[in-house]
Parts: sequence; structure tokens; C-alpha cells
Amino acid sequence: MTAPIQRVAVVGAGNMGSGIAQKSAQEEFDVQMVDRERQWVERGQSIITNFLEEAVERRIFSPAQVEAIQGRITGVVGVENTAADTDLVIEAVFEDFDVKTAVFTALDGACGEQTVLASNTSSLSVNALAEATGRPDRFVGLHFFYHPAKNRLVEVIPAQASSQATIDKVVQYCKMLGKVVIVCADRPGFVVNRFFVPWLNEACLLLEEGAANAAQIDAIACKAFRIGLGPFGLMNLTGPPIALHSTDYLAEQLNTPRYTGAANLRALVEANEQWDVSEDDAYTDEQYTTVSERLLGVVFGVAAQIVEEDICSMEDVDRGAKVGLRWARGPFEMMNRIGVDEACRMAAAYASLAGKGWAVPAFFNQQGSKEWNFSYVDTVVSNGVATITINRPEAMNALNVTVVNQLTEAVAAANTNDSVHTVVLDGAGKAFVAGADVKFFVDKIRADAIPDIYDFTAEGHALLEALEHSPKTTVALTTGLALGGGLELALACDYRIGTRRTQFRFPETSIGIYPGLGGSQRPARICGIPAARWAVLAGNFMDAQTATDLGLVTHLVDVAAVDACIAELAQAGKPENKYPGEPANPNSPVVAFASSFFNDTNMSVLMEGGCPEGFNPEEKGVARQIKSLSFTAPIGLRMASDLIDATAKTSLKEGLQLELDGLHTIFATKDALEGLSALIENRRPTYQNQ
Repeated sequence: MTAPIQRVAVVGAGNMGSGIAQKSAQEEFDVQMVDRERQWVERGQSIITNFLEEAVERRIFSPAQVEAIQGRITGVVGVENTAADTDLVIEAVFEDFDVKTAVFTALDGACGEQTVLASNTSSLSVNALAEATGRPDRFVGLHFFYHPAKNRLVEVIPAQASSQATIDKVVQYCKMLGKVVIVCADRPGFVVNRFFVPWLNEACLLLEEGAANAAQIDAIACKAFRIGLGPFGLMNLTGPPIALHSTDYLAEQLNTPRYTGAANLRALVEANEQWDVSEDDAYTDEQYTTVSERLLGVVFGVAAQIVEEDICSMEDVDRGAKVGLRWARGPFEMMNRIGVDEACRMAAAYASLAGKGWAVPAFFNQQGSKEWNFSYVDTVVSNGVATITINRPEAMNALNVTVVNQLTEAVAAANTNDSVHTVVLDGAGKAFVAGADVKFFVDKIRADAIPDIYDFTAEGHALLEALEHSPKTTVALTTGLALGGGLELALACDYRIGTRRTQFRFPETSIGIYPGLGGSQRPARICGIPAARWAVLAGNFMDAQTATDLGLVTHLVDVAAVDACIAELAQAGKPENKYPGEPANPNSPVVAFASSFFNDTNMSVLMEGGCPEGFNPEEKGVARQIKSLSFTAPIGLRMASDLIDATAKTSLKEGLQLELDGLHTIFATKDALEGLSALIENRRPTYQNQ
């Protein structure tokens, strides 16, 4: 693989361009912010300054971090002065084809031949833009969602001429920004705007018809789609002119007259006004049915059209809605809840209104009442390496019953594939796997169905055993966040590759339970009992270096070296000693502290909330550990401690069985329900040792 992107230029220092520049600098890219006049560059820098000052006030960043972020951004006046050695240039100027192509002509002359060019566009043809540059093979479309420093979604739109290397580099850059990436075909509206913009226009048409007032339509939409802001409130926020331009564009490009901007929207824009959403929002059942079915119908039908046209998968359509628009559920998930046949009826009813240029796809009609099945695990085999990617970034790749089942099938297929010698586990987005789906546990406890939790965990153990005893070399690509069950999944592999963005944590004792997928067993066998206590009992966050010092990360590399590291591990094969029982770096300050503070002698005092002899309870590091232990659930802490201690006198198989044997006990406690519920409700739990 070619070197990853590091030097980025953003052309256009407006709200969108400055946001992309800021986010890139936050993630440690070197950034040029380019505009044609100094005043515009300075305006962009002031936008960033104001944004970051607010972030300091909200304690998102420290002043030192803000200084470092701003230090990575260089203002550049004149597109022709963009540095020749820039890896990626993102054009973020007006949605005007001629203006954009003029920018690319200047960039083509200024940049080296290896520079990748990208256009941030929400509507223009990426293929046409690519042909207007001198390097169509090194060009892609991007669609960042506002605000790009906050919204996690980005659509990546390759041109027909885009090389695979170009696509891979840009996707990797977007992932390093922490974005959820949808790679989609170049069709008008791409993915999200393709169904979102007609949804906005349909709301205008409903208002025009007198079905309800604007406030009522917003209230109905909020209930039907489980969202916080309805279509009129959203248009007021983003600007009605944008909605009008977008819907007119889709009407023209898709030859769909129904999408032509509603007369009331056009009049509103001409008068430079906003929607009046101050009226009474109470609605009748009849109004709810009329408005909700129309809005749902257009979304369901367009979502199916997107899949039929092979723009992206149904999983990515849902991802776009949930991440980009912050809807509680995506269109296909909503169809499953309503009933697919009922959803198809709504889409067909809308089709009869839409007329020319709009039809319900045949596969939608043929689905009947059968639910859509979603795939959250993807496997790619290349040169003997099977890369299994957990692709649920909208939920930080959290493990649920479906994901565990699909992952189990993928690992079994790789284990029995004679052409595969190495299995790599990866997670889409910024997380490897951020634990198990906590809501599942809460729902099962409240339904008095703890055996279901046991069965789910036992299935997880079977998956990890398939990795543990795989005939292939197994590698976890933990280049992001790995929490709880995700970290346990990684530790079942032969190797864990980390980068500077790696973060590990076992949060279980602080949420009322103990690690039940090997988290009480494998860490102690990897890095020793005292270090495992530090990691598991106190739930300490581990950065990449700390995880490496402990031995939980086996190979810490630069992002650019990840592929080479995988190749080296594939060549080396399985490790001679996966469980050395001692930290990889005994000279690490964290390792030294863990070894002395969490040794056998001190444990009885620590379990009672005290400070061991020889340690100063006022010292910051000591106080932090005692405080962390005080926030844990007493029963979960005690059971976790006993399970870690058991590693000294049991085999791994026996220890894992002890974990499973304790599940009924721990999940039956009041503290388990309290801790798990508090996590969902974003509050601090109150434990009663019951």
C-alpha cells in the first residue's frame, strides 16, 4: 500500500472548508487552509478559533490542545500557492461546476503528480468533475455533513476513473478523522440527500395541501421518525434556499417532476423568510396517518431505489440516516418494525402521487412481509489473508446477537478455507469494537430472562475459542477504541496491532458486572495478575503505549506500517508463547506502579476501600486508583478479583468456565441492573452491594 495521507489542503475557508480543516488538524494532519484573498483565510481562521474557544469552555479541549491544533493549520492565499507535496487537496467552494473546475485547473498546475484531488459536493456529478481535472484517476468526490468537526458521516464517491489506490487512501483518511464512511456510486443526491431532500419537499407539499400546519407536520415527523427536529425546523436551521436548490436539482437530474420545489417553498425563499412553526402542534389521528404515511412512503420508496440502482447497500442507507441525520432508525430498520408489506403499501401510495419518473422497485414488492436481513460482517480474502471487518460503525461495532452469529460464521469460513493462512479482525469507523450491546443486557434482566444472557455469552465464548484455537495466524487490528467485549475479542487473537489512536479499557466493574468474555482470564495470563488487576478491577484507560508495555498490544506501529506489519506476522506464523504471564516492559512506570500497588499483599485493604501501607492517599496516582475502585459495584469487583486470582491455579479452559458459571449470579444482582441502566441513561450509578 502507498503511504497514507498526512499533508492536507482545504480550498475554501468558509464554514464547511474551515470545519474540514479544523477536524483534520484535530486528528493531527498537517493542514493548509487556502482561499483567494487573505481576508477570507483570516475569516476561516477566526471561525476555527471561535469554535475551539467554545470547546475549551466546555472542557472538550485544553488550551494546550487548542494551541497544537491551530499550530497545524497554515493559511495560504491563492490556490496556485498550494504546496506541491500536498497528499490530498479538498476543494470546498460554492456548488458551481465552473468555479470548481477553475479551482482544479489551478491545483493541477500547483500540485505534484501524486497529489489526490477531491471535491466536497452534495450534488454535482463527480464523474464530470473528474474529467475536468488533469488527473481523473487521482480524484474522488466527498460529501461531508455539516458541521464536519461534529457530524460523523462522510460519503465517498469514486469517479469511474478513480484508481483503487486513490479510493483506499481517501477512505483511510476519512476513517482517521473518526468518520463513518459510506462509499457510494455517483448518482444525483448520492445516498442521504437522495431520500432526505424529497422528504423535506413532501412536507412542503403536505402543508400546501392543508393536511396540517407546519408545527403539526414537524410534530408528526418527530414522532414517526423518532427525531428531535421536524422538516420545517430543519429547513429553518440550514436555510430554505438550500432545500429549494437541492430539490430542484434532484427533479431535473432524475427527471422526477414530483421533486420540483413546492410553490410555498419557492415563495418563502423569494421573500427571504423562514417557516412559521409557532402554531399549535396538536394533531388528530387522521392528520397523523395522512402526514406520517406520506413522509414514510417517500423515504421507503427512495431507500429501495438507492439499493436497486446499486448506489450502496441497505445497511449503508440506514447508516446514513442514523449517523448523518441522527435518526433513531434507518429506513430499512423502520420497514422491519412497521412491516415490510405495510411499508411497501405506503411507498406504492406515494408512487401514485409522484407519477412520472418514480416507481417502487420490484425487489421491494417481492419481499412481501418477510423482514430485511442485515449484514454487519464483511470478509475480503487477498493473498492468503482473510480480513473480517465488523461493519457497524453507527453503533461503534458493538457486539449483539446478530453480530456475534455473523462473526462466528465468518471466522469458521476462514478457518476452513485452505487458501487462507492469516485471519485479520478489523472494525469499521473509529472503533475496533466498543463492547457488547448494553441494552440487550438491561432488557433481558428486566424480562427475567438471564438465561438468554448466558446463552449469548456462551456463544461469544465459542467464537473466541474458534479464534484461540484457529489453525490460522489471527490478528486483531486494534487501531482505534477497544472496550470490554471488544478488547476481550482482540485478546483471543494471536497478535494485536495498535497505532497511536489505540485505546483500551475494561469498564465492567464500574457498570455493575465483571468481564465475561475472557477479560478476567486472558489479561492475567498475558501480563501477570497485578497488571491485570490494574486494568480490570480499576477499569483504567490504556493508551497505545501503556497497552504495549503491558503486552496487550503486541505490535505498536505507525498507521503507514500497518499493512507491512500484517505481512510480517503472516510470514512469522503463530506465536511461540501467547501467554507469557508478565508485562512486556517491566520498566514502564505504569507496570511498576501496578506491580507494587495491586500485589497480593495489598488486595484485602484495596477491596475494603483503603490505601495500602507505604502509599500516600493524597498522591494523585494513588488517589485516582482508590477513587476508581470506589466507583465500582462491590459484588462485581469481588467476583472479578476472584476470577483473576483463579488464573494462578487453573487452565485457560477452566478459568473461562468459571466466568460462565458466575453469570447467573452477577446478572441477578440489583447492582448489575443499576450499573447497566445508568450507562444507558448517562448518569452515575448508585450501588447497594445487592
